[in-house]
Amino acid sequence: MKLIRAANELGNGSRKTCVAIGVFDGVHLGHQQIIRQTVADARQHDALAVVVTFDKHPSVIVAPERVPPQIFSHSQKLRAIESLGADALLEIPFDKSFSEKTGEVFIRELTHDLGKIFSICVGADFVFGRKRSGDVALLKTLGAELNFHVHGHAAVALDGELVSSTRIREAIRTGNLDAASQMLGRPYAICGQVFGGDKIGRQLGFPTANLDIAKLVLPPNGVYAGCAKVAGKFYRVALNVGLRPTVAVAQPQLRVEAHLLDFSGDLYGTELELEVGDQLRTEKKFSSVAELQAQIARDVAAVRAA
Repeated sequence: MKLIRAANELGNGSRKTCVAIGVFDGVHLGHQQIIRQTVADARQHDALAVVVTFDKHPSVIVAPERVPPQIFSHSQKLRAIESLGADALLEIPFDKSFSEKTGEVFIRELTHDLGKIFSICVGADFVFGRKRSGDVALLKTLGAELNFHVHGHAAVALDGELVSSTRIREAIRTGNLDAASQMLGRPYAICGQVFGGDKIGRQLGFPTANLDIAKLVLPPNGVYAGCAKVAGKFYRVALNVGLRPTVAVAQPQLRVEAHLLDFSGDLYGTELELEVGDQLRTEKKFSSVAELQAQIARDVAAVRAA
């Protein structure tokens, strides 16, 4: 999949494009339907399937007080979109200048820069452009003028409720990870770059990889069973999400720490993706480091036996 930051970088020549537009946070079942429709159109009409999204959530610019936490890291989002068969992803820098474009200006510029657009696919309730001036009705009006087809896909329902990024975030926050995984269409996973910690886990005999989880929505604090893939090999993981109340620090910070069973090596600076399974226990403050160490040993044994 080709990653571009401006539509005129596609280099498609005279070849038509089929376009999916959306924020696509989580690339959940509804988003997958939109992208798959775009890919199907492209394959049927010898066109390129282009997914159009943004380098940040639009609320970062237009409503900074209401920015939702992310379901996926940036790299997870790219991998999920690529796995659906997209030929290219146009990731538009969403800045103040871009936020002031009307929906009509955005589509006209996109049509001009991409060349021949055969179809545009969005969610039925998707709105875009300054003051939410763009919607499916506008797309159909412009499609009639500029000669492209429009698909406005209705939201996908699961268990009688619509699948949405908001609903997935709530499922993750409340620990309903099975529901989150169903709505995502894949196992729920936390992904981040590994950074150097204080090596307390190593001192206790259970070295951990500390993940950069800034901006991500997280499940409730506690210990979870999980798995990770490193250099093509799968490892079981004892995963801790929490403030480490037994460790005395002046300003506790939320941490995501992963102990990979039977792994030896250096993960610093690499990206690690952890599929999160069942919660083994909630977070607890222990009376001593020795008591914490004994509990970690039991946690690891539980993961191994799972």
